[in-house]
Amino acid sequence: MLGVDNWTNGWLPSLYQGTVIRPREPRILNLDPPPNVPPSARERLLSLLADVNKEHLAEHPGEHDLAARIASYELAARMQISAREALDISKETEATQKLYGLDNPKTQEFGTRCLITRRLIERGVRFVQICTGDQHWDHHGNILTALPTRCGIVDRPSAALVQDLKARGLLDSTIVHWGGEMGRLPVIQNLKSPGRDHNTYGFSVWMAGGGIKGGCMHGETDEFGHHAVKDVVNHFDYHATLLHLFGLDPAKLSFPRPNGSGSLLDGQNGQIVWNILKRGPQNGLTAQKST
Repeated sequence: MLGVDNWTNGWLPSLYQGTVIRPREPRILNLDPPPNVPPSARERLLSLLADVNKEHLAEHPGEHDLAARIASYELAARMQISAREALDISKETEATQKLYGLDNPKTQEFGTRCLITRRLIERGVRFVQICTGDQHWDHHGNILTALPTRCGIVDRPSAALVQDLKARGLLDSTIVHWGGEMGRLPVIQNLKSPGRDHNTYGFSVWMAGGGIKGGCMHGETDEFGHHAVKDVVNHFDYHATLLHLFGLDPAKLSFPRPNGSGSLLDGQNGQIVWNILKRGPQNGLTAQKST
């Protein structure tokens, strides 16, 4: 919905800025080196630049933007060497491409995104965010045809990603989250072209893998589907649960910011949602309010 804001580093150090990968060629813009530079000369230049950058950074300790810029250039260099192979889905079997829906024009683009995601995960990329487009789910009108269309685009590739990760032994170490920014109200908006307005009081997401208990549902809304009323999970509870699955103490994890230390819970009393996890609490660990 917010374009590039969805993959910025937010309030984390700029070192954590994401890299945009597209479902069409060129997958990463400005990735390829100039054709007139031979591989041998390229390697010598990269080695020289690495030494110069290391010395320059040592002379400017604490310069986060400088460190991020150097890391970005070094990442680009590594991508030039290895990213082409990681992003080449043409080597996937016909059965795998069909599993992700690449044989169907409706699911081909999102299926490509999901297949690239699996290839990145199996090569050690630790965080991948898949976007479906800019506000394609914002159905304030025309929901009778627009919503089934969007579901038809993402359902098959999303299921394929989970199935493929599981088949390759990657799902246990990978957390898959499917969701959006909010839910939709249980009442009609716009009578001429019915739709539904935003609802932040009750909405659903689904998760798989990485210690999540399969086949369970947690929480309920009222009889109208408006407010969450049972086993309510707030965003800070979700964050506490996610960090716990990462092996991090959500009450202690923080990053320095210009105006002080910042944490994902931001002082909220986030509670781990044990009911959705395969393993229960150990040693009474809960996420206490940060101090």
